[in-house]
Amino acid sequence: MGYFRFRRSIRLAPGIRINLGKRSASMSVGVRGAHMTFGGPRGTRSTVGLSGTGLSYTATSETGARAPRSGQGALGWLLLAVVGVVAYLIASALIAR
Repeated sequence: MGYFRFRRSIRLAPGIRINLGKRSASMSVGVRGAHMTFGGPRGTRSTVGLSGTGLSYTATSETGARAPRSGQGALGWLLLAVVGVVAYLIASALIAR
């Protein structure tokens, strides 16, 4: 038996979206290749990807009882920053051509 899905994304401004689902709502902020999603059912999610390649990295900061107890959050943010800088440098080099 199947089930119905509902998902709607509303663009408020360049780089800012409100995401509506059947059971929750969230807000995404960022540009193509790097964004953060706040307020979803799984906590805050950061995603960095290389456009057109299908490669991406997602880090989740869970809230509530499911929150991790270790200090790996800082490592995820550092990796996110490094990938973001690399993506920016690659994009800048491609635009300069």
